[in-house]
Amino acid sequence: MTNDEDNLLEDNALEDNALEDPVADLMAYLAKQLVDDPDAVEVEAIEGDRAIVYELTVAPDDLGKVIGRDGRTARALRALLTAASSKVRKRSLLEILE
Repeated sequence: MTNDEDNLLEDNALEDNALEDPVADLMAYLAKQLVDDPDAVEVEAIEGDRAIVYELTVAPDDLGKVIGRDGRTARALRALLTAASSKVRKRSLLEILE
């Protein structure tokens, strides 16, 4: 194979991984921008019959940053989750875990 073919295969592999769950990737990206320890951010999608539950795990010190004052940041994340998951046509829930 040539270098061009190798690069094309790598690009396709990266796109396939990115398309695996774009909503979870979005939640992880947003959370990583908010916290001091982005390496501790994990998002797990649990798919049920009628809903998908996204469990967001952050470091204990960053929990307040993700929740925000009076829960405003968490509410904004949930609103973005609802908008992003509208194409899936399933209800999406965000649970923030320590």
